[in-house]
Parts: sequence; C-alpha cells; structure tokens
Amino acid sequence: MPLALQSRLIPFSLKGTDGRTLRPEDFAEAKVFGVIFTCNHCPYARAWEDRLIRVQRDYANRGVRFILINSNDPVKVPDDSFDQMKVRAQAKAYPFPYVFDDTQEVAKAYGATRTPEIFLFDESRTLRYHGAPDDNYEDPAAVRHQYLRDALDALLAGSTPPTPETKAVGCTIKWK
Repeated sequence: MPLALQSRLIPFSLKGTDGRTLRPEDFAEAKVFGVIFTCNHCPYARAWEDRLIRVQRDYANRGVRFILINSNDPVKVPDDSFDQMKVRAQAKAYPFPYVFDDTQEVAKAYGATRTPEIFLFDESRTLRYHGAPDDNYEDPAAVRHQYLRDALDALLAGSTPPTPETKAVGCTIKWK
C-alpha cells in the first residue's frame, strides 16, 4: 500500500548523481516538496520526463522542489545503474537531484510500485497528492487533467488539491 494521504514525509538519505548525499531536510525552504520515483529505462517515465522538467522549472521560483529517486535493481535493468543515472541526469540537464535507492528501502517505506510515481508534500511535509503527473503519458497535447500542476497550484494557494490521488501509471519497480 502506498503512503496514505495526510501522512508525514518519511525521511531518507540517498546518494545523488552529483556525488552529494541528500535528505529531505536539505529542502527545508521548499513550500512544496515532491518525491518522485522514476528510472532511466521505463517508457512511461521517459514520456513524462520532459514534462516533469518543465514543471520543476515553471514552479522553482514559487518554492517548489522535486527529488527524483531510482529504486530499480540495476542487475535486472543495467540501464538503471548509478553510472547510467549520472549520464541521464547530465544529458537531460535535470533541474532537480536524481538519487539512487540502492537498498530499495525508501521505495518500500513509501509503498511506491511504479515509475513514475509522485508523492507531493506541503510545507509541513504532509502528503497532499499521490499519483501520476497528468492523464496522458503518450501525448502531451491530449492532456486534459494536469494533476501535478493542479495540486501545486492548490497547495501554493493554501488549499486542497482538486484531485488528491490518481492511479500511478508506469512500469513496475524492478525489485531485487
């Protein structure tokens, strides 16, 4: 089961592609903090990747920060190795940290099962949105519901996201 809405953020400490070890408290200034489970190889994650980059860039000046977590077993999926994560983050000029959950403990604690899967926390680090970025991974022009943007706008305005939970759509996390 995924972390329930209104739950508190679960702390973690993970190594990023930039060599730093990151923790949620490193983003204490963020008004909204997104923990996003993703990976390199999944076609769903890749389809939403540029949109997540755009959302982070669009909302950065408003106090929104995302961290991307890869929890996949790199033995099963070599494209998701830490070295390949570094290549991907640099090639796509990620505006957010990309960290490796090599023990898979963080994904298990959050109950994450898909890539991508978003856990969005408000300023008090209470879970206020969980699910997919929007309603159409295949065609950005066909998106009718921008769940992540709607949730961000609501939280930044001090209100409840209009759709607090959606089904996370994507590849399953590749467990050890």
